Amino acid sequence: MSLVLAIDIRNTHTRLGLAADGVLAAQWSVGTDAGCTADEAVACVATFFDAVDCGLTPLTADAALAPADLPSRAPLADGAIIASVFPSLTEVWMEAARRLTGTRPLTVGPGLKSGLKMAFSDPSSVGADRVAEMVAAKSAWGAPVLVVDLGTSTTFELLDREGSFKGGIIAPGMRLGATALAKGAAQLPAVELRAPRSLLGRTTEAAMQSGIVMGEVARIDGLIDMIWEDAGYRTPVVLTGRGAESIAALMGHEASVDQALGLRGLVELYLMNRR
Repeated sequence: MSLVLAIDIRNTHTRLGLAADGVLAAQWSVGTDAGCTADEAVACVATFFDAVDCGLTPLTADAALAPADLPSRAPLADGAIIASVFPSLTEVWMEAARRLTGTRPLTVGPGLKSGLKMAFSDPSSVGADRVAEMVAAKSAWGAPVLVVDLGTSTTFELLDREGSFKGGIIAPGMRLGATALAKGAAQLPAVELRAPRSLLGRTTEAAMQSGIVMGEVARIDGLIDMIWEDAGYRTPVVLTGRGAESIAALMGHEASVDQALGLRGLVELYLMNRR
């Protein structure tokens, strides 16, 4: 069995994925720590492997890893691939992955084959996480397809009918907006990000929740319509990221949710580029 470690380093969270024979079998999420060392990253991955060994629920039943299938000694995996939007941590995780696999990990960036056409003025500036998501979305939904990622920022990526990255949109995410609102207005509290019982809030907290959560829903629905009008056709819509299930349920547009989109894309990129 071939095991591949996928590492997706985001601004707030770092996601780890384990693929067995090209199929993503398990995933884990930890907070992104700007001060993380390679030793700590190795320990984090080792804990992830222990969790899998102890019966971490796999993403699909047919992709389950039995404890006996896991390697009992280093290297823990046959290879690794990293997508990072946190430059200061990229080398840290590369060193950790090298120790864990005994090989130099692949990193998403210039020079790595993606199978995507980039109709973008500066392809090298496209975030590694966005590339991985588009690869997975194209594989699962074909082209055209629109990916919406709910993270520190809310991003939109459109693959056109020819499978080219036509362009995208980057906006502040819900949590970033909520934090800015609470810090910028002395009398406004921090609130839980969930939909209120009614659109018009009867408390300050409910009013803020409506503005933040329902405002995000309205923004996504509105931008989807604008993107479709600009492109001249409609597309499947795929949501990923924190709270994607809740947002999709509130939207006026039909949307699929795939919380493993980025990790699946990393596994596909690894298979395209493995030495």
